[in-house]
Amino acid sequence: MNKTLKSILKILMFLSIGISILYIVYRKYNAKFLYECAADGTPLSDCNFIDKIVSDVSSADFTWVIIGLLFYFWSNVARAIRWQMLIEPLGKTPRLANTLSTVLITHLVNLGIPRSGEFVRAGLLAKYEDLEAEKVMGTIVTSRVIDVLCLLIMIGLTLVLSFDNFVGYFRQNEVMGDQVSTLISPQNTGILGVLAVALLFLLWKFREKIRSTRLGNKLWNILLGFWEGILTIKELKTPGKFIFHTVMIWICYYLMTYLMFFSFVPTANLAPVSGLVVFIFGTLGIVIPSPGGMGTYQFLIVEGLMLYSVPETEAFSFANIMFFSVQLFNIALGLIAFLFLPIINKND
Repeated sequence: MNKTLKSILKILMFLSIGISILYIVYRKYNAKFLYECAADGTPLSDCNFIDKIVSDVSSADFTWVIIGLLFYFWSNVARAIRWQMLIEPLGKTPRLANTLSTVLITHLVNLGIPRSGEFVRAGLLAKYEDLEAEKVMGTIVTSRVIDVLCLLIMIGLTLVLSFDNFVGYFRQNEVMGDQVSTLISPQNTGILGVLAVALLFLLWKFREKIRSTRLGNKLWNILLGFWEGILTIKELKTPGKFIFHTVMIWICYYLMTYLMFFSFVPTANLAPVSGLVVFIFGTLGIVIPSPGGMGTYQFLIVEGLMLYSVPETEAFSFANIMFFSVQLFNIALGLIAFLFLPIINKND
């Protein structure tokens, strides 16, 4: 089987997975919509969930969607600049046009085969900047390590700012509400912190014994690689600039979500902290390997909006406004970058 055919089959496989997940999620909210229609006394013949979604999307204020997408684009610019800085220790500073183009192409490729875009990104930049692909890939791994740390910080901040909402969510869904409330209550935060420090101390003290086992050695190397990736910031010429662009990436992601709230009437009056919560929910949905988080993104966006009493059917419409706006934007920018990347490097 040749590589082209294998790639096509992989794309079709992941696309079918994404569509299947989205269909399952759609059925869940379609049943809810039909139940609401019956409760309101509306004839089922007049209740079509697809028609409702189309109506909701067409009534959205796309001025706010475009503003949100501009912040999303700026997050890609900040990511490209940050990536430049990670590559500088390799002895060459790539052009911003090349790092930005390959970042945009990454999003396009990931829509076909999740997680494969990073390898394409490394290969393209190595080709056009005359660098070793393995070393470029190392900078991408470092970038991802730092992103994981940022995501954990954002999750922690979200829990602190919306503690009561999360407890209410668990209680509403009958998922160990009282236990969760007790476990993560402010009174237990100090105890958990002390236990975490004690655990880290024991892991360090008995590190040699842990590393002597196969599983322990593997986990240790993962943690060590994570830590070394973070420490590379100290080797940069301007670590402050690197941190600034890292912060900008995540601020832009957040603003994209929050500003799009204003495009849809049921979400227009939500507070800024709700944007942070919904953003985190959506990010976790994208982590799951379906094309662009198809289906999982919509489901978790709805779950996040339910914390703020947005009806499930309305939240599903908003989730689709966000998802398809961003992914169509990714497709357009990715194709443009793919076409122009050879052109801007023609004379090299």
